[in-house]
Amino acid sequence: MDLTLSDEHETLRATVEDFARKEVAPVIGEFYERGEFPYDIVAKMGAMGLFGLPVDESYGGMGGDYFALCLALEELARVDSSVAITLEAGVSLGAMPIYRFGTEEQKREWLPALTGGERLGAFGLTEPGGGSDAGATRTTATLDGDEWVINGSKAFITNSGTDITSVVTVTAITGGRDVAGRREISAIMVPAGTPGFRVSKKYSKVGWSASDTRELFFDDCRVPAANLLGERGRGYAQFLSILDEGRVAIAALSVGLAQGCVDESVRYAHEREAFGNPIGSYQAIQFKIADMEARTHTARLAYYAAAAKMLAGEPFKKEAAIAKLVASNAAMDNARDATQVFGGYGFMNEYPVGRFYRDAKILEIGEGTSEVQRMLIARQLGL
Repeated sequence: MDLTLSDEHETLRATVEDFARKEVAPVIGEFYERGEFPYDIVAKMGAMGLFGLPVDESYGGMGGDYFALCLALEELARVDSSVAITLEAGVSLGAMPIYRFGTEEQKREWLPALTGGERLGAFGLTEPGGGSDAGATRTTATLDGDEWVINGSKAFITNSGTDITSVVTVTAITGGRDVAGRREISAIMVPAGTPGFRVSKKYSKVGWSASDTRELFFDDCRVPAANLLGERGRGYAQFLSILDEGRVAIAALSVGLAQGCVDESVRYAHEREAFGNPIGSYQAIQFKIADMEARTHTARLAYYAAAAKMLAGEPFKKEAAIAKLVASNAAMDNARDATQVFGGYGFMNEYPVGRFYRDAKILEIGEGTSEVQRMLIARQLGL
C-alpha cells in the first residue's frame, strides 16, 4: 500500500504547516492565556479556503476531500489545538451536516459563508444530562403552523457563540416513539440571534482556551418549518454518520498534537544541558522521545487507513473508532512525556508543551469518549 501523499495533498500539507509556524505559533499563546477567540487567524484560514476543503466548488468550497481537511488539522494541531478544533468543528459539525443533508436552497443560503470562513456553524447534540448517551435528547421541537417551537438546552457546543456564528443545528424530539420504542429525533437549523435562543457565557475550560465553547438555551424559540435539516425523524441517525467522519478528523488533530510534542521535545533535548551534556545524549530521554514518535507514527497510520476507507465509499465505522482511540491515547501519553522531558519548564504556560498537556485530555472525551470507541469496536466485531 502506497502511503505517499499525492502532489495536491502534499502541497496543502506544506502550505498549512508554513501557515501554522509563521502565523499561528508566534501569537496563539497570548490568545490562549487571555481566553480570547482568534478572529484574525480564523479569517486568514478562511481566505486560504480551509473551511471549504471537502465541499464542492458550487457552494463556495475547494472541491477537495475529507482527507485534505484531516491533513490541515494535523498541521495546525502541531502548533495549537484551539485553532485546529475551531476549523474541525466549523467544517465537520457546522458545514458538513448542511452539505450532506440540506436541501439545495439550504446549501445555497448557508454554505458559501461557512466554507469561506466568514461565518461559523455549530451542531447542538450533547445535553447537560446526556453526555455519552446522546440519544437521550430532552430538547423538544413542536410544529405550530409553519414554525418549529423549540425548548430545551445543549451543552459543550463549539463555535456556538462567536461574533461570526451564523447558525446552530440542533437535535430535538419532534414526535412520539416508534414500534421499537425509539423517539423521533430530528435536526433543525436555528440562526444566531433568533428570539428565544440564548447563548451562555464561555465556559472556563482546562484547555482549548482560545476556542469558543458554550451552553445553549431554547425558550419557545421559533424557526420556520423549512429549517428542518434532512428527513424528519432521521436527525440522530444523520448525526451518527457525521460523527464517524468527525472521529477521523479528531484522530488527525490528535496526531498533530502528538507530533507537536515530539517536535518540541527533540528541539529541547538538543538545547537543554544537564551534567555537562545535552539531555538528548542520555538514553533515558532518547527512549522516551522514541516511544513518543512510535505512538505518533502508529496513530497516523490508523487515521490514514480510516480515511482511505471513507474516501473509497467503504464501511469505516470500526476504523474511525480505532483511529480516534489510538490517536487520542497517543496525544495524551505524548503530552505527559513531553512535559516530563521539559521538567519544570514543561509546567510553564510560556512553553507549547504546557498548552499541549492542557489540551490533550479532551481528545479522549470529545466526539465520543474512549469508552464509547471501545464499545463501537466491540460491536463491529460482533460482540
